[in-house]
Amino acid sequence: MTAVEKIEEQLASLSIAKRSTLVEEPAYLLDIDVSKPAQSESSRFVAVSCSNKSIRVYNRETLSFLREYSNHPGILNGVRFAHTCDSTVFSACSDGTVKCWDIRLSTQKAVQVFHGYPSNILISFDINCSDTILCAGTEKVEKDTFLVFWDARGIADCASTSKEPLGVYSESHNDDITKICFHPIKPNLVVSGSTDGLVNVFDINKDNEDDALISTCNSDSSVSFIGWSGKDYKQVYCVTHDEGFCWWDIAQLDTEDPITLLHVVDVREAIRPENDSLHYLVGGLYHEKADKLFLIGGTSRGNIHLMRCSADGLSLVGTLCRGHSAPVRSFCWNLTDESLLTGGEDAQLLLWKPGAAERALSKKASMKIASSVQKRVRVHKSSLKSRKR
Repeated sequence: MTAVEKIEEQLASLSIAKRSTLVEEPAYLLDIDVSKPAQSESSRFVAVSCSNKSIRVYNRETLSFLREYSNHPGILNGVRFAHTCDSTVFSACSDGTVKCWDIRLSTQKAVQVFHGYPSNILISFDINCSDTILCAGTEKVEKDTFLVFWDARGIADCASTSKEPLGVYSESHNDDITKICFHPIKPNLVVSGSTDGLVNVFDINKDNEDDALISTCNSDSSVSFIGWSGKDYKQVYCVTHDEGFCWWDIAQLDTEDPITLLHVVDVREAIRPENDSLHYLVGGLYHEKADKLFLIGGTSRGNIHLMRCSADGLSLVGTLCRGHSAPVRSFCWNLTDESLLTGGEDAQLLLWKPGAAERALSKKASMKIASSVQKRVRVHKSSLKSRKR
């Protein structure tokens, strides 16, 4: 058995190790992140962004509930831990701010607030791997849409409680910026995705936006998820709101070779599980040890499908059953212990590990709850052309 086959077998054998306790006010779990551990340590915390305008923090190993940040004036979009301090967690808010909390403190008050410009409605964000730059994407207001940048240095010691933007990029997208993702190991590289269909890669060390734009790739649809993959993370990929998938090799920009590795217009048509179906995509994960990109999708009943990506197409690796009872909305992969966290519309947070066995817990009944965050689906061809093939 090859190393890749062994890893795929591990993925297919993922079983429920822990299940979060349902709280009094159930909500959709829209985004998940785990704290970044210090050397030789394991992650201690899990943070979840919920549809009821709250951030919930859990113990990473037991999934026991620790604390909740609520009473927000707007909708929360995304959640991220700092890379250098595992007790610092961020979330962007539609009120035009990115808030930062220290989970060691008992207060509900954010220790830092990054303010956007008055018209900004923030719907996506990320922080770079060195915790020096924070970037958020805005909803389109009139004709304007922005990538907003802040200096994030000093978060560990909370040097100041309020910060104004360093500046914005305003020319590269012409609709809502739905996703932002910094490069895993290069703090100056960031990729953004939008409902305009474009996936843009920037080098923020450059002096202006035009010079910073390294590449523009066109997905021909509304972008719902983006990420980096490949050796040294020289590839980018996206998932679209109509369940499409695009994958590009940025390293090929200066060659005669095409940069598109794979474009699947509708993954639901390409993947047909036996005695099951694929209803939607959640996102992707790059497995460093296997040097493989995988997609995660699912069914309305909560089954989770894992798919392998190659230049030849997509193939089903395995299906995780008897976990969620409603669509899965979020996930987080942990390479250290090969585990997977998933969150769903059934208000459940599940921890999956290879060969795990859940004790004395049965599948929870589906919850018919109304989300305060409705999935934005606006699919249309971009009027902007790709600058580079």
